[in-house]
Amino acid sequence: MLKRNEDAISSGAWCSLNRPDEAPEHADVVIFGIPYDKGVSYRSGASEAPRLLRHNTFTSTPFTERLQSMEDMKVYDLGDFEGERDIIFQEIQTQVEQLVRRGQKFTMIGGDHSVTIPVQRGVDAALDEEFGIIHIDAHLDMCEALYGDSLSHGSTERRATELENIPDSEALYFIGIRSIEPDEYDFMCKNKMNIKTAYDCYHEGMEAVASDCVQKMKRFKKVYLTFDIDALDPAYAAGTGTPQFGGLTSRMALDLLER
Repeated sequence: MLKRNEDAISSGAWCSLNRPDEAPEHADVVIFGIPYDKGVSYRSGASEAPRLLRHNTFTSTPFTERLQSMEDMKVYDLGDFEGERDIIFQEIQTQVEQLVRRGQKFTMIGGDHSVTIPVQRGVDAALDEEFGIIHIDAHLDMCEALYGDSLSHGSTERRATELENIPDSEALYFIGIRSIEPDEYDFMCKNKMNIKTAYDCYHEGMEAVASDCVQKMKRFKKVYLTFDIDALDPAYAAGTGTPQFGGLTSRMALDLLER
C-alpha cells in the first residue's frame, strides 16, 4: 500500500523542492520509497533508508556542489510502498508503468536491491522499445536465485534479462563489481557482458569508465540507472548490508553519476 507520511507531504522535504499541493504529473521528478529489506541474505536495515534520507533533506539547500541553483525544480513525493512483497511489487510495477507512459522522470529509494525488480518490470511494461540498464554495484545481482529466492537482492538483473524489452545481456552495463557467485560466473562465461570492476574503475580512471558506459548505452533512447550503496567502499558506507572492501570512493561515484 502506498502511504504518505508527514515528511513526504511537507514542502520542506527534498531541499524544499517538494510540491505536495500540486498534481504529480506537473512535477519535474517524482520520488517514492520502498522500505523493504526482507530480500537480503546478510544484514538488514535498508528498510530505514527512505525515511532517513527523506528526513535528512530538510536541512539541505537546493544547490549543487558546483554552487548551481536547483530552486526551480519541482519534486513530488508519492510516499512509501509498504506491505507484503507480492502485493507491493505489483503496485510498484503499476505505478512505474504509469510514470513512464507519461514520460515522467522518477527516483526510487530502497530498500534492499530486490525492490528494483518491480521497478524495471514497470519500465518494461510501459515501453514498446528496447532499453538499457546501468547497474552500479559491488555485485552483479545475476543469481538465478539466492537461497531459493528468485526475487532476492542478488537476482535483480537476472530477472531483468527476462524482460521483453531487454534484447540481450549487453543491454546491461555493470560498474564497481568486485564480487561474484558461481552461477553468475558461469553466466558471464557464456554471455557477452559489459562489466567494469572496481579494479577497472581505479586503474582505468572513472572518466574512461564513464565514457565507455555512455558509448555502449547510446544504442538505447531510454536507460534505467540503479545504484546500490555497496558500490561504495565500506569506508564511506559502513552500514550497507553486504560490505565488500575495495569499492568506489564518494568522489568517484559523484563524478560517474555526473557524466
